[in-house]
Amino acid sequence: MVKTLIPKITKAVFPVGGMGTRFLPATKAIPKEMLPVVDKPLIQYAVEEAYAAGIRQMIFVTGRHKRSIEDHFDTAYELEAELESQHKDVMLAVVRSIKPEDMDCIFVRQPRALGLGHAVLCAENLVGNEPFAVLLADDLMVGEPPVLKQMIQSFSTAPGTVLAVQEVPREHTKRYGIVSVHSDQRAYAAVDGIVEKPAPEDAPSTLGVAGRYILSPSIFQSIRSQPRGVGGEIQLTDGIAGLIGVEPVYSLRYTGTRYDCGSKDGFLQATIDLALANPELAESVKDHMRASLAR
Repeated sequence: MVKTLIPKITKAVFPVGGMGTRFLPATKAIPKEMLPVVDKPLIQYAVEEAYAAGIRQMIFVTGRHKRSIEDHFDTAYELEAELESQHKDVMLAVVRSIKPEDMDCIFVRQPRALGLGHAVLCAENLVGNEPFAVLLADDLMVGEPPVLKQMIQSFSTAPGTVLAVQEVPREHTKRYGIVSVHSDQRAYAAVDGIVEKPAPEDAPSTLGVAGRYILSPSIFQSIRSQPRGVGGEIQLTDGIAGLIGVEPVYSLRYTGTRYDCGSKDGFLQATIDLALANPELAESVKDHMRASLAR
């Protein structure tokens, strides 16, 4: 019997061209992906997750006013020289750890903000004919192992398009892509339907897609063949729907916590929880919270 060779996931796409209007005025001049949660910008958490999953090629689909993202993953010679001259070795190591030597960062411009599906299309020439990951930096994911690594492990057992999903309140289905699956009892299940932001009464389930995907290269043609969807945008969800029944599409109920850092409450929750998880900050944060609640 000939053993089928399962392709490796070597590339991750980060759509970072959005305007971040929900965080105005903070995002007027600063990309939302560069907003810090404790001491790292959102985009760095997503890149570190991809790196921990074994991916070394990071593809950023950027837009206007996103230059600081490129600068963040570039070498800062003056800063490094200053830290080195002052023998601030710990800080120097932190700065150099942002982009490990074996990690490649590639940037491509999304000329117009036409939706997530359009952003993914912008990476087609860089991805080529192989499966790849997509990570939305707005969704800060905390899991052990990292959520994307869980997805790649599932992909290695049954390759196909893989969507990270979680249970959401029915009244929130209009915020998510919602999937229906063959079995509600399995963590890794075949998807038989997906719809973008359905009204609660129309939602086929309460399984919402989180901001992590493993996509087949067939997604590019599927996106191109779909009409514009919700909001008049080119929706990734519609492209995925076009693959169902043509090739395998799975959902994975991941183990971990998702913070919707595209919303102010989710951003604040992530900041508090990650500060409490930081040994250097936990006690002072607890003391401040106790004092604030006692006022």
